[in-house]
Amino acid sequence: MSPAKKAKREQRRAGKAESAARAKRALEIVERLDDAYPARIELNFRNPLELAVATILSAQCTDKRVNEVTAILFEKYRTAENYANADPEVFQEEIRPTGFFRNKTRSILAFTQALVERHDGLVPDRMEALVQLPGIGRKTANVVLGSAFGEREGIVVDTHVIRVSERLGLSKESEPEKIEQDLMKLVPRDEWTDFGLRMIQHGRYTCTARKPRCDGCPVEELCPSAHSLG
Repeated sequence: MSPAKKAKREQRRAGKAESAARAKRALEIVERLDDAYPARIELNFRNPLELAVATILSAQCTDKRVNEVTAILFEKYRTAENYANADPEVFQEEIRPTGFFRNKTRSILAFTQALVERHDGLVPDRMEALVQLPGIGRKTANVVLGSAFGEREGIVVDTHVIRVSERLGLSKESEPEKIEQDLMKLVPRDEWTDFGLRMIQHGRYTCTARKPRCDGCPVEELCPSAHSLG
């Protein structure tokens, strides 16, 4: 065997060993996060429509603030038709506290108008149908499918999941959809929804953007970035 072929074979073996080690570590991370956090979403909702609207409003906004706004909003707008027929100027003032209210108004009204036109006002329960609606990307679709319908078609990847995935060495990608694909290969499908929710909580309360709380972190010894940030 030539030196070049031998080197290439060794590289393949090293790559397989690294992938196997990452997969084993990922399963341990799944189990530890399972023990550390409840799998719950912090947005208040009663049905798929409310969850979709709340998720759109949650962009660049805390769930606490969104819940304060939707406590009033959801009593006024109960159907997709209610939203679709809303006065944009009135609506944007109603959601102003969530920030980026003009863009969010356009997204929510376009989304609900499409629901009325294409789905009789009902939120579809399949990924391919959801992501074809204006204002709905894979993140929002995964939130709705997982938490409103109990369908596991992907893993929610928000800013917290992006940050934590990189720190834990679960993905080297920077684009949300590519990170999601990496995570889906490592995490068992029946854990996709709960894992995403727990990663979000871990990012919010422990592995924070600034000064992560590495001491006492449930995955401290599995994290290649532990104690190197601050």
